[in-house]
Amino acid sequence: MRTPVIAGNWKLFKKQADAADLVTALIPLVKDAVGVEIVVAPVFTSLSAVREKIRGTNIKLSAQNCYWEEEGAFTGEIAPGMIKDAGCSHVIIGHSERRQYFGETNETVNKKIKAALKAGLVSLLCIGETLAQREAEKTFDILRSQVTDGLAGITAVELAAIIIAYEPVWAIGTGKTASDDQAQEAHAFIRGLVAELYDQATADAIRILYGGSVKPENVKGLMSRPDIDGALVGGASLKADSFAGIVNF
Repeated sequence: MRTPVIAGNWKLFKKQADAADLVTALIPLVKDAVGVEIVVAPVFTSLSAVREKIRGTNIKLSAQNCYWEEEGAFTGEIAPGMIKDAGCSHVIIGHSERRQYFGETNETVNKKIKAALKAGLVSLLCIGETLAQREAEKTFDILRSQVTDGLAGITAVELAAIIIAYEPVWAIGTGKTASDDQAQEAHAFIRGLVAELYDQATADAIRILYGGSVKPENVKGLMSRPDIDGALVGGASLKADSFAGIVNF
């Protein structure tokens, strides 16, 4: 049985005091949630403030990105070990906004995942197609390359510390959500691809999340599908009540 994961990506929002207030409001709303893993991902500068508030709760801490080197002359970067030291258990890698605006590739994503594994972090590997790619019927080609290249050189044992997040780029922050059928189709393809790359047991164990305008109103339908194991939530995670509504689906 795969434990569902509901992760909130706060993106470039919430200074320290605001982040602390948000998670303080969230804690009592999700304290009774069982059978679900709850993760929040503030900006780097708010990690410490959030860490102090969630200490002893059922909420885990994630960073939104990392670099693949542990130290060195890399001004502006953050190493996986530093993220771990800041109290994180998870890190988001390869989000479409990182790929679109900051030139991340499948190869750099792969380097980051390997570095995160070495540091003992759980990676949330983000994949997904653009609207143009979907309309050109290239969705499965894009997903195949992102999964295959992103997981290159990673063993089945290591895959236990990786969560895949399928986020169709055309549904992120647009208010559009893939239909339950569209999401399930993509998730089933991804799980089948993992079986092809590894084995069926590994594919059955890996958790695959859906991301893209997830809200309390649509999460139940998504979560009812057999290959959808949770959600990577953007805008709806910036308010305690809406995020709690997703966690308590």
